[in-house]
Amino acid sequence: MAQIIVRNLDDAIVDRLKARARTNERSLEAEVRLILEQTARVDMAQARQIVMERRKKLQGREFVESLELIHEDRDR
Repeated sequence: MAQIIVRNLDDAIVDRLKARARTNERSLEAEVRLILEQTARVDMAQARQIVMERRKKLQGREFVESLELIHEDRDR
């Protein structure tokens, strides 16, 4: 099996990966391996198709501006 060394990762990223690994009860190595495996499986044509299908489902819906909701909540 191949090995990869990734240098110069931001400490904050490593901390988030460690936290995610703890949450999922995996080692940091196992968590990163899973992320890489899942990401490598994604075919861009499939990803675009999924996005287009979701856009189609949401087409015609009216969405409220989130800023308006925040102001309404603060005014209560």
